[in-house]
Amino acid sequence: MKISIVIVTHNRLPALCELLESIARQSIKPYEVIIVNDAGEKVDFVQHLYSDLPIKALHLEENVKHVKARNIGVKEAAGDVIMLCDDDDFFTPCHMERMAKALETADFVYSDAEIVSFERKGDVRIPTSRHLFAYTFELEEMRKFSTYVPSGSMYKRSLHSEIGYFDPAVHNYWDWDFFLRAAERFHVKRVPAASVIYAFSAQGDNQSGDLGGKRQHYLDVLSEKHQLGKLPTKNFFVLLTEPAMRKREAESQIVWDGEPVISRLVSVSSV
Repeated sequence: MKISIVIVTHNRLPALCELLESIARQSIKPYEVIIVNDAGEKVDFVQHLYSDLPIKALHLEENVKHVKARNIGVKEAAGDVIMLCDDDDFFTPCHMERMAKALETADFVYSDAEIVSFERKGDVRIPTSRHLFAYTFELEEMRKFSTYVPSGSMYKRSLHSEIGYFDPAVHNYWDWDFFLRAAERFHVKRVPAASVIYAFSAQGDNQSGDLGGKRQHYLDVLSEKHQLGKLPTKNFFVLLTEPAMRKREAESQIVWDGEPVISRLVSVSSV
């Protein structure tokens, strides 16, 4: 199994280095790590900082946004398995091994996560809160609200030849769309371990926290594409407290020790 990790990044070098640090600490190693720099600050430095990782950096001259940038990275991948990563998330040490094992009997696997808020101190993010994100997988329920976390998910690269790539037309909901398309044709499996540390703030300092008017437009496009009915945008954390989501809560293995990831950038910056 040759695992190609695809990371899209834009001006988040300290967080990116924490992600790379967590990849370098994995019990199995990737075939390649493709970093798509979406017209942000230079990231060449990380190739030297993490020279033990097979990093290939793609530098985009124009900011094409995260969906198109992911497609560029996936199309560049030479492995037979794709692992997706957001540049501000990271993984516990046995994540890749656990996911690769699960993929032996599936086409597409995703894991549970811990949703974590951080505060930055220098080049280190200190966790300030953590919340288990673990829900049962039933396709009909996933059509109402997706609990698929793309970071750390793995799937056979051959899926793209049958269902195409990520759809920029749904923008914020590219992952929900991709999941639904994949689940209709392939064997999808949830891995009940919270080995993805998913950066998310209630203040909405990331892509998913944006509740602007455009988001409803993209949700409407997604709904029409998959015949999902009317799906209003709601505050993420409020939605998780609703009875329908409470019923979907599932048991999961907690595997993170709660400690921040100290990347090699920290030692270089302190010199």
